[in-house]
Order: sequence, then structure tokens, then C-alpha cells
Amino acid sequence: MALLVAVVVIGTVPATVAAQSNAEVGGTVVVEEGETADDLQAVGGTIVVRGTVTGDISAAGGDIRIEDTGQVDGDLEGGAGSVTIAGTVDGDIEVGAGSVTVAENGTVNGTFTAGAGTVVIDGTLEDDAEIGADTIRLGETATIAGDLRYDGDLEGNTDAVAGDIEEDPSLGVDVAPTVQPFASWLFAAYTFAVNLLLGAILLALFPRFSDRVADRVATGPIRTGLIGLGVFVGVPILLIALAITVVGIPLSLIGILVFALLLWIGAVYGLFAVAAWILSLVGLGNRWLALIVGLLIGAGLTLVPIVGDILNLFVLLLGLGAIARALYGRRRADTGPAEPTAD
Repeated sequence: MALLVAVVVIGTVPATVAAQSNAEVGGTVVVEEGETADDLQAVGGTIVVRGTVTGDISAAGGDIRIEDTGQVDGDLEGGAGSVTIAGTVDGDIEVGAGSVTVAENGTVNGTFTAGAGTVVIDGTLEDDAEIGADTIRLGETATIAGDLRYDGDLEGNTDAVAGDIEEDPSLGVDVAPTVQPFASWLFAAYTFAVNLLLGAILLALFPRFSDRVADRVATGPIRTGLIGLGVFVGVPILLIALAITVVGIPLSLIGILVFALLLWIGAVYGLFAVAAWILSLVGLGNRWLALIVGLLIGAGLTLVPIVGDILNLFVLLLGLGAIARALYGRRRADTGPAEPTAD
């Protein structure tokens, strides 16, 4: 558990970016004032620009902040929880976010395209703007040099728009095609790296137990999958029943966290066990190779719509069932005759 907590903490430590192209998954990417970076790409993290980015910024899943000292020479595109522009972006902006803000000192020299819950413009847009949002607010210091096409509730200083203002109910801001290919592959790489770390911890600390997990999948996959289904469905029911008792609410909350960790471990063990069985068919019995091959299979499945999700769910059930059977077999070994190794 200490190692797992360390992994989470490491993922939140800010990283300073040198003058290189940078791709990050998780954590915080910071371009400090006075520093220069090339293209920046991030999934699941936060990008903070206080210095200069000479290329483009692409991000998905976190927050993007261009501070008042920040300068982006290229384009900014992505999907994020929030986007704040307090510095200068010379290229185009194309973002989808919960909230988008162009602060009073913020300047966008290219076209501005945004889809969000709330868009606030207090700074300067030197070109056209297309905004689809529940609420669009133009501040007293806002300036839009081009035309404004919008869909949503437009509030505030409409005199800030030098060009035409056009309400377009059909306006759709679709940034997904530009972000999704990058995001899906980088997210798959992130998932692989984190799962590899967890798998390595499990294999290093519990080698014999890991072998028993793989053996349970190889010798009885149907039985193991059914047991995993029972765990997958039964544990949440027990937690709900515990929460209904009111006094059991704290225990149920702890149980939810433990069950979430169990699901993660079950998914990793399931992939490991399936790969170990496949490799055994060709005479390879290396558990570390099985871990890598299994996680590669899992990463590939995440990129396959629907079918990949179904297969990953089946692998998860195998992992949960194998863990339950291995634990039960260990208990029987401690108290009596060992569990048979074959169904």
C-alpha cells in the first residue's frame, strides 16, 4: 500500500520542462518563467505555462493555464476541465472544457473556438470567435476584433465585438477529432505504464501467489470466471447492505476503496494469467514476460470499441475469480488439505 501511495504522489509532482518537445501523462507540466519549450502534449494532467512554448499545446483531461507571463507561439487545442488564458496565444485556440476564461491580460491572435459550460471573455480576441456554451459572458475589458458566432446565453458587453454578432443554434464545436487520436494512444500508454508498475510490485512481493492465480485461470477458466462474477456482483451488494445499517457507513466507505483496489489488481492479474496460459502453450513460462504480454494485450483491447470492453471485462472476472480461488486455496493449505489444482 505504501508503494501504491508513492505512485500516486509521484504522479502529482510538478515537472519542469526544458527546451524540448514534451509528452506527459498525469502529473503537472510546468514551463517556468524564462524557460522555453517546444510542443507540449499531456493527458490527465495539468499544463501551466509561465514561460514560452514555441510550438503547439495539445491536452486532454486536465487543466490548462497560460499565465500572464506565458507565451504560446503555436496553436492550443484540447479537452480539459478548465482552460485559462491570461498570457498570449499567437495561434488558434480550439478547446472543449468545463469552463474557458480569457483573462483581462489574455490575448489570442488566432481564431477562437470553444465549447464549454461557461465561457468568460475579459481579454482580447484579435480574430473571429465561435463559441458554444450554456453561458457566454463578455466583460467590460473584453475586445473581439472579428465576428462572433455563438450558441447559448450571451451576457455582458456586446459592444466589445467589432464585427458581426450571429446566433447560430446549429453551431457545434467538435474538438474530439483533433484530440482523440492523440489522447487515446497516450492514455493507453499511461494505463500500460501504471499497470506494469502495479504488476511488477505484485510479482516481486507475491511470486508464489501470482503463480497460483495464473494456475487457477489455466486449469479452470469457466469456474474461475463464474466465481469472479460472484465477487464482482456480490461485494457491492454487501457494501450497500452495510451502508443501510447507518453505523456501517464508515466501513462501507472503506470497503469501496478496498474493492476499487481489488478491481485494479484483478484486472492486472487477469491479463497476467491469460498471457501466462497463452505463453505456456508455446513452452514459455516466464512470469515477467507474461506480465508484459498481458498488459500489451490489455492496452490493445482498450483501443477496440465495444468488443475490447467486453473482453477486458471477462479478463477482469477471471482475475477476480483467480484471486478468490488462490486465497481460498491458501486458507485450506493453512488449515487442512490443499485445494486440488485442477477442476
